[in-house]
This record gives sequence, structure tokens and C-alpha cells, in this order.
Amino acid sequence: MKLNRMFCKLMLTVASMLYLASAVFAKDLVIMTSLPSMEFPFFVHMQKQLDEEAKRIGGIKLIAADGQNKVPKQTADVESAIIQGVDGILISPIDVNAMAPALQQAIDNGIPVVTVDRYVGGVPGIYAHVGADNVKGGEAQARLIMERFPNGATIVNLQGQPGASPAIDRNRGLHNVLDGNSKYKIVAEQTANWSRDQGMTVTENILTGLSSAPDVINAANDDMALGAMEAVKARGIDVKILGFDALPEAIAAVRDGSLMATVEQFPGGQSKTALNLLVNDLRSEMKAYNRVISLNPITITSDNYQSNAERIGEVR
Repeated sequence: MKLNRMFCKLMLTVASMLYLASAVFAKDLVIMTSLPSMEFPFFVHMQKQLDEEAKRIGGIKLIAADGQNKVPKQTADVESAIIQGVDGILISPIDVNAMAPALQQAIDNGIPVVTVDRYVGGVPGIYAHVGADNVKGGEAQARLIMERFPNGATIVNLQGQPGASPAIDRNRGLHNVLDGNSKYKIVAEQTANWSRDQGMTVTENILTGLSSAPDVINAANDDMALGAMEAVKARGIDVKILGFDALPEAIAAVRDGSLMATVEQFPGGQSKTALNLLVNDLRSEMKAYNRVISLNPITITSDNYQSNAERIGEVR
């Protein structure tokens, strides 16, 4: 028994030494992170999670680039990262088609590229993608509408920025479920470009043009939903509103009844998973390309927000 304890103690000591050795000799890495725009709280949260995870892992220098919601700016950031010779690029592309040439250039220069949140289908050399299944997220919104309005509903659909894969996929998911069901009619459909200000303005214009208030306003993100909420409040009408992203402000609005629901897509989980995947493989001899890791979005309502919302700790 004593021998076994001594052996276990020895093994623990050896394991600790190996761990410390691996930490000391782990390759230091320079990784460029590029998110669409720091004007949006969603991406501020993602960058914060990336910074915290890089610090936790150790030996990583992040070059954080703000795309400023401009494809030329994000393209220039990628080109600058190539010139600097970074070890890897972790990016959420503003426009999945417009950013494809710059990402291909990085890959051609031997820099592995991991996309997060927004999937680029036109670049076969993409190292990996981590994101939510946005089609399923849009379908979840549609199913909740059907659940809450079993006898049918008129719907205004606020779409995200054209060219952004989440906007395309969430819209597709909504239509997958609702199209062909005559009880559910989309009476207006327009982009508000992920923006709260545009969400309010577009909603105001749509409501002015309709003969009667819709039953539901479905928004492809929370900022647009919160803007729509202000427009509805100003008119004093009862319209149920759904968002997407589970921002703390939106979770609070769900709790208080101002929003019917939002959709949680775990942006912190996406960010940390993507960074760990890239770092582990850069520090390993084993590399597997073209991986896609999808997280299943879930609907956040007043019934489950306390247990299912990733950012519940930030809600006031």
C-alpha cells in the first residue's frame, strides 16, 4: 500500500514536470483576430472572450483588428497580417463572398484561417469553422411564432446585413418553416443591417405603411429587435418581438416581457472553441483541415433565461 502511494506520488510529480515542460516549450504564437465591428455588443463580447482565453492558454499574442463594418478595412487587416507573418488568423468575415479572395491569399501564404460565427463556403482551404447553425436558429424563431400563435399570425421580418452568412441562414430558416403555411403571412421583409437605429427607423416606416399592426416582428439580431421595440412602444401598440443573439439587454427585456424571446448562439463558446482549436493544432504535429463545428442555437424565453443564457451574469 505504501509502495503504491509512493508510486502514485512519483507519477504525479512526473506528470507535473511534463506539464511544466510543455508549458515552457510550447510555441509562442501570434494570431490575428478580426471581427466585423466593435460597434456591435455581440462582437465586443466575442473579442473579450478571445482575449481572456488567450491569456488563460498562455504564450499567445493576439492582434485584434476591428473591421469597422467595411470590407476594404477587413481586407487590408488580413493583408497586413500576411505581411507580418502571423501564425494564424481567426476571423468573422463581414461579407463571406467579398472576403474570400483575402482569405485565400492568407491560405496561399501558409497561414491557417479559422472562421467563427460566419461560414465562408467559397474557400476550400479554410482550416476550420466554428459557429452556430443559423438555419436552425431561424427555424427556432419560426417554431416559437407558431407555438405562440397557433391560429396564425402576420409577421414583419427584419433581416440582417446582406452578404453576411448569419443573415442569409437565419432568413432561410424562418422561411423553411413558415413558407407554404397560409396561416402565417410575412407582410413586410426588409434589412435593418444589424443596427438598432435602423431597426427602429425601418420598423417605423413599415408600421406606417401597413393598414393594421402585425402580430409579430421577427428580427435577425437583438439590436434590430430592441430598435423595433422602441418603435412599437412609441405607437402604444401590442406587437410581439423576437430577437437573436441573447445580448444581456435583450435577456433583461425577455425577463421583463418587452421581448417575447431571443435566440442564444453561445458566442463565447464559439470564440473559445475556435481559438483552442487553432492553438492546439499550431502547437501539434497532428492537423486536420476542413472541420466544421456547429453549436445548436436555443430559444431564450421568460421560462428558461436563467438557466440557458450564456451571459445571464451580465443582466441587470
